[in-house]
Amino acid sequence: MSNRPIYLDCHATTPVDERVLSAMLPYFTEKFGNPSSINHIYGWETEAAVKQAREILADAINATPEEIVFTSGATEANNLAIKGVAEAYFSKGQHIITVATEHSAVLDPCEYLKNLGFDITILPVKSDGLIDLTVLEKALRPETILVSVMAANNEIGVLQPLAEIGELCHQRQIIFHTDAAQAIGKIPLDVQTMHIDLMSLTAHKVYGPKGIGALYVRRRNPRVQLAPQQHGGGHERGMRSGTLYTPQIVGFGKAVEIALAEQETENQRLTQLRQSLWEQLSHLEGIHLNGHPTQRLAGNLNISVEGVDGAALLLGLQSIMAVSSGSACSSTKTAPSHVLTALGHSEKLAYASIRFGIGRFNTQAEIDLVAKHAIATIESLQSITVS
Repeated sequence: MSNRPIYLDCHATTPVDERVLSAMLPYFTEKFGNPSSINHIYGWETEAAVKQAREILADAINATPEEIVFTSGATEANNLAIKGVAEAYFSKGQHIITVATEHSAVLDPCEYLKNLGFDITILPVKSDGLIDLTVLEKALRPETILVSVMAANNEIGVLQPLAEIGELCHQRQIIFHTDAAQAIGKIPLDVQTMHIDLMSLTAHKVYGPKGIGALYVRRRNPRVQLAPQQHGGGHERGMRSGTLYTPQIVGFGKAVEIALAEQETENQRLTQLRQSLWEQLSHLEGIHLNGHPTQRLAGNLNISVEGVDGAALLLGLQSIMAVSSGSACSSTKTAPSHVLTALGHSEKLAYASIRFGIGRFNTQAEIDLVAKHAIATIESLQSITVS
């Protein structure tokens, strides 16, 4: 039996599924060719593998394979989308809209553009983490060139109304980008019915390898123009130069293929585990559920607890479970979660928060053990505060 803590941080990353690893392995040693080398079999076989993965990703979001641009991950995809639009559509306008609860991979590029003279509107969210569509509509202007709203929040799991946002943008010919890093393979995504023009994806949140992502770029109705942010050999239709990493791309495709095949049954199982954990924890005094109770990722549970020190809470839990208090990308920062403060939490309550990311390999027995230990730890810390 392993002495390692139970892993419940699947929004930070996920283990590579054995089926994904098996699909990747031949492309490290046997089929190692460059997909751009089209004069021999080594290039042909890797080109075919890349093509297949591209088709899988396109089918997953109702796009065409030509609209999939491979990147090193969702952070690069977000930067390419936001900066690429800003540069390509500069003459049309310099106004961009995003949301206070976005990942730093969206907020930081927007801040960069603000320093260059762009006008950035950051929308608030309601107490449940959802945006107010009326507020968004009022923020749209003739000079607005881009709206960026994430599909599923990486901390509180909230699912934003993509179709409604897309319709508002489509009516006004404004480009709509969504960071779907946490959503791919977990919820239905359709770039056509949702009027999504740019979509950022990554593999490692869905049991694929780290270091590979993609950006969907709409080719018609409308055709989206992007200024490349990386130049070199003109790969990926000139949008992202660099030799394609075939093993990672193959793993990405396989991971999404598996996730889509198992999506319905897995979401039912994860919802049951999440509800079980919440039902056991909800009886604690001073506990808050962060984010919309049902319009959220099946495996996400984010709580805040009154009357405890946040650092002591994480320390007390770490021997039994691997959890976090916010985004993995900001775990070294001393500031409280910007997502939780956007919900209206005080800094103290935001610090005293736990994000449970339940995943494919977690069991009911693990959830029961986690709940038991979390309850004991929280009650002990609350008693110390009171005394």
